[in-house]
Order: sequence, then C-alpha cells, then structure tokens
Amino acid sequence: MRLIKLGLLAGLAVIPASAPAQSAGSAPQSAQGDLAITIYNNNLALVHDERQVNLPNGRSRQEFPDVSAQIRPETVTLSGDGFGIVEQNFDYDLLTPSALMEKAVGQTVTLLRTNPATGAETRERALVMAANGGVVLKIGDRIEVLRDDGLPVRVIFDSIPPNLRARPTLSVTVDANRAGTRPLALSYLTPGLGWKSDYVTLFDEKAGKLDMQGWITLSNNTGTTFTNAKVLMVAGEVGQIQQSYGPRYGGVVRPRGNQPGTESGGAQMGDFHVYPIDGRTTIANAQTKQVSFLNAEGVPARKGYEFRNYWLNNASEAQSAASIIKFSSSRSGGIGAALPAGTVRVYMRDSQGRAQFIGESQIPHTPGGSSLAIRTGDAFDVKVQPVIDKREVITTDEWEKFARWKVTYPDGTVKEATYERPKQYYRTQMRYVVTNARDVPVTVDVVQSGLGQWWWWRDLRIPAESIPGSQDDVDTRHWEVPVPANGKTELTVTFLTPW
Repeated sequence: MRLIKLGLLAGLAVIPASAPAQSAGSAPQSAQGDLAITIYNNNLALVHDERQVNLPNGRSRQEFPDVSAQIRPETVTLSGDGFGIVEQNFDYDLLTPSALMEKAVGQTVTLLRTNPATGAETRERALVMAANGGVVLKIGDRIEVLRDDGLPVRVIFDSIPPNLRARPTLSVTVDANRAGTRPLALSYLTPGLGWKSDYVTLFDEKAGKLDMQGWITLSNNTGTTFTNAKVLMVAGEVGQIQQSYGPRYGGVVRPRGNQPGTESGGAQMGDFHVYPIDGRTTIANAQTKQVSFLNAEGVPARKGYEFRNYWLNNASEAQSAASIIKFSSSRSGGIGAALPAGTVRVYMRDSQGRAQFIGESQIPHTPGGSSLAIRTGDAFDVKVQPVIDKREVITTDEWEKFARWKVTYPDGTVKEATYERPKQYYRTQMRYVVTNARDVPVTVDVVQSGLGQWWWWRDLRIPAESIPGSQDDVDTRHWEVPVPANGKTELTVTFLTPW
C-alpha cells in the first residue's frame, strides 16, 4: 500500500465588501495553528489545533477563529500550562448578506441606485423596518420594499454588527496565573469531514488476473478550510449515541465466497485500521480531494456465476445468473492489505483493447487475507430456471405433542395443558435447468435459500440429488453445476421438509 497526494478541487469563499483587499488567487490568512485531523468513516472528525497564545495575567477572553462551523461545543477541550477555563462560547452567527440585513433592522443604511440608461448614481438613506421574507425600508415619508428585480441597487452598511462573525469562532474565558506566550492545544469533534474508498479494477478473464487501484476521497462540508494539516483516516465506525446497528449495504445478499481473512498488517489504532496521508495537506471547505492508497497488479482472479433461488419459487421462464469475480486480499494473492469499505468498479478490455465498465459492487471493511466475491451484474448468456416438478404431502399415523405449559393460580391450583397437532411432511421435487450460450464451459453455483427460516422448520432431509451439494448453513444449500459450452445441465433435487 502507498499514499500519494493528488491535485485538489479548490472551494469558493465569499467575503464582505468591506474586508481588506486580497490579491488574485489569495485566501484570507488562517488563524489556525499546528493542525492534526483524524477523519472517521461515519461523517465525524477529531481536530487537534495547537496555537501559540499570549495570555495576560488573570482573567481574559481568548478567541479562536477558524474552527469548524459544525463544531460540537460539548466535545471541546483546551489544554496548556498555567491557566484554568472559566467559560467557553461558540459564536456561530456568521456574517452573510441575509444575516447582515436581519441585524440591521432598526438601523439606517444607504441605498446606492444606478440608472441603467445613463449610469448616474443616486444615494438615499433608508431605515430598515423588517427583513422577514423580504426587506421593508422607510425612505423619507414613504415605505418601500427592496425588490430583486434585476435593477442595479446596492445596500451600504455603516458597520458590521459586533455579534456577527466573518469566520466561525470559539471564545474561551481563561484565568492565567502568569502572563506570557504558551502553546494551547484545542481539540474538538465535528461532523462535515468524511472519507470513503473506491476501487478501480481491470479484470483479464483469459489471463485469470486483475489489477486494482484504491482511491480515498476526502470531503469537507464543515464551512471551514483546514490549512496545512496532518491527516489520518480511520477505517471503521466509532460508536456514537443513537447510532444504528441495522443491516449494512441495504440488506443486499452478497455472493457466496466472501470469507474474512486472518492476516495482520498495516497501521492500526485499537481495533481500527488507519491510513495516514504523507506530509501535510490543505482541505478547503466544499472541496473534494482524492488520494491513491493501493496499487496491486497481477492479482489471481477467476470468473464465476451464481443463481440464488428462494424456497418454493417456481419460475415460468429462465432467469439470468449473476456474474461473479472472485479473488483474495492475501499477501500471496498480490494485495496483502486490509481493504476499507467502499465500492469496487470493474472494467474489462473489449476487442479493441479499450477498458469498458461491466459493473460495480460494495465491500465491507475487509481484513487482510480475505476471500472476496464481487457481483458485477447479470449474465446475458448464462441462465437458470427453477421448476417444481412435484410437491406432495407425506402423512403419519401418529400425533405429536407439540407444546406443554403449566399455570399456577393465586389459590395454589396448578393446571397443565398440552397442545397436539398432526405431523405432516412434504416431498418436493425440484429441477434447476441451467443453460449456457457461451462458447466456453462454465460452472454455476446454484443456491437454494429459505430452507430453515424459523427454528420449527429446521428438519430438512435430502434423499436424492443429481449433483452432490453442500449445506452452507441451516437456511441455504448450494450445488456447483458444470455446464458445457453451448449446452444445458439439469440439476434435480428431492427435499423432505415439515412445511
């Protein structure tokens, strides 16, 4: 694995007209200090910002501009020598045109109008009466609504209200036991900074190999630019209050062949894998930045097919099998790294040698040495039709006691009850017709699911099958069905079940 800094997409910043002029292409100087940012997968980041601050003796209010506009104030810590914290505030009322107008209610402003025909400018003083859904002005003896009708009108404010901030600012009241400059370490959590991984894979079916490149995509929507920071990305989701632990990846059933590995390697922090960016980088607000972290060539891989049928599904026509690519993230397999969760996009070269997109799939956080199976789409030429040839009831002469319970009443009376039901078994004869229109033989994994959904169903017997199968778990069984080139194979299976 390797980390390479790539080019970035610059974000935009809006500054008030009264701000000091900046040279073309320059940005306002940041008040941030020595920055180190740890970014997690679940829209969360930890910011460490060490600044040199000159503290007077006794109480003073210290301001820390250029913190995240989405800072979680309850997570703020400020550490250093020789002072104590009395109070802290986050001033999030930022300077915007709408906020400036709202704060000007009851104040007098200047309207600058330009005659579009002559270019002549006129100035009028106006009292801002309201700014709710529109601006209402009192100009002399008349009331006027400031309209956005395309005419050249500007509003000139005498000053900026003191409670509006051009940049997100944290203010802290401290009590220092001595005066002097010292390093103060500010730390806080913020949403709005996140990262995800994407994989670009070029698969060569004839050679049985693939090339894989991994990209990390950083995004910053905090409202603040982080300048010249050390960046560390953590693969994994740290626990948070009200965090959901429901099904991942939309509940989509992943193909067979995914097995977690046991190879260690790479930088770790507790139970998480970490990916540092070499050197320092600036993450501008509203910016997307990409970094290459994996480049593996000649990874052994093979193509396969899988068809999954739900219990008692009887299809009236053949359905496409899923196209699957299988490979390993082991060292011997050519990758030798833990892979953070992300989307794998697969390409193959056409007859002209151009790489063409053939599908994509998601993978979870995957340990080193894992076996992976990536579903790329539905096969055009490989199809399966599940058919129920026969289903019949097998009865018994015996009655089975199914449940018994005991009830003790307040007076000490004990009563027992027993529920009985006749036991029935079913014999189901299934046939799976697998066809192959390709000019090469293929092997299709036919998977039958739904065999053991509830505990009282789990009495499954298979007295006959034309191809030996394997029981993956209590719910699924699969068969590896070989199909000749331009040919057909029929798999027949008899199931004995209590439902």
